[in-house]
Amino acid sequence: MLTEAVHTYLAVRRSAGFALRWQGVALKSFAGFSEARGQHYVSAALAIEWAGLARQVTQRARRLGIVIRFARYLHAEDQRHEVPHAIFGAEKSSRPTPYILTAEDIGQLVHAVSRSGADTLRRATYRTFFALLACTGLRVSEAIRLRFDDITADGLVIRETKFRKSRLVPLHETAQAGLDRYLQQRRPYAPADNHVFVSLRRKPLLGRDVVTAFRTAVKRVGLPNRPGRARPTAKSLRHTFATRALQTCPDGRDAITRHMVALSTYLGHKSVAETYWYLEAVPDLMRDIADRTECLATGGRP
Repeated sequence: MLTEAVHTYLAVRRSAGFALRWQGVALKSFAGFSEARGQHYVSAALAIEWAGLARQVTQRARRLGIVIRFARYLHAEDQRHEVPHAIFGAEKSSRPTPYILTAEDIGQLVHAVSRSGADTLRRATYRTFFALLACTGLRVSEAIRLRFDDITADGLVIRETKFRKSRLVPLHETAQAGLDRYLQQRRPYAPADNHVFVSLRRKPLLGRDVVTAFRTAVKRVGLPNRPGRARPTAKSLRHTFATRALQTCPDGRDAITRHMVALSTYLGHKSVAETYWYLEAVPDLMRDIADRTECLATGGRP
């Protein structure tokens, strides 16, 4: 009975657009686990036992969460199905607090990498790389994968990246000029490779090398890097771009909606909810929201 219920549940959810690939495998495993013990209805105790077979707590939480949603679906029509409590906690760990850089911080970091190491192409590479991240909000992986053909008159073409989305990222004329200056040095250096950014090995940059270069610059600048607190990373450049873009959001409900959708598309987020996350993750934005809410509550204009 449970196995049949799983097939029906998955068919309904998939017809609504949900893929549920690994979730489907997990639910079939749970149904088999229950039926092997003679249980044909969702049992909270068995669900917790089955979920507890996973090695890590986060995995247990995900497995139990799948059963909870399945049980709610069945319980609506047959109360013999028990809905377990989420005793293993949240299915997803909370996202770390982003470190937001000031304009001065970014200037100092870019200057630091332009002075780091020997006077080789490496300096220009990382100076341009980090400056590009700061002014476009690109992911590190997206900048690493950029190729010559991705640079167009309309901006950068970001191809098939996270969530298999492609998008066009317009460039300010100053960013385009900086990129052009770098390419004049870079093209003769490794003519056989068409990646925009290359290492001294004449090969595409590696993620770990980018991390090392950024950490070195952070130390030279003297930015706080204390364990247990938000720390500056290369991704902080993307977080900072998103935050500054949100701070320039115009007033008015329709204008805010358009701004959020445009920014979400520009950043390549899976959904606009990913963009709204910054509103609650950054103290400055939360303070702005609180101030406007207080103004509205006291009869003023937000």
